[in-house]
Amino acid sequence: MSPEERADRLFNRVMTYASNGKNDSAAFFAPMAMTAIESLAPLGAHGRYDLGLVALVAGDAAKAAAQSDTILKQRPTHLLGLSLAARAADARGDKAAAKGFRDRLVAAEKSERAAGLQEYSDHDADLRAALDEARKR
Repeated sequence: MSPEERADRLFNRVMTYASNGKNDSAAFFAPMAMTAIESLAPLGAHGRYDLGLVALVAGDAAKAAAQSDTILKQRPTHLLGLSLAARAADARGDKAAAKGFRDRLVAAEKSERAAGLQEYSDHDADLRAALDEARKR
């Protein structure tokens, strides 16, 4: 198995466990997934988003925020970066920051979707859910 396949499988395992409410299993595999993803350095926005999501599952909001900050430094309107930043702010209990990131997410949607980035297609369901959530709040 290639390092990319290993990282993808561990990521998918953690996220599946988390979405099914199997938090103990997700927490068990999260450190392995983070190590596998980090081994693919240098990470692009997609890898940083994946790493940030796993960090959130593991309860590490600071690591997730750091990943979103790096994505947003490179592209301030990146949808995955804004979505991750909002989730990290929620995990920290910072409602004002989360709202700000969600407002930016909604404002950036049209122009960013037009950019046609592959990671937007890869995480389309996540982005649709994040945008729905942002519009509801």
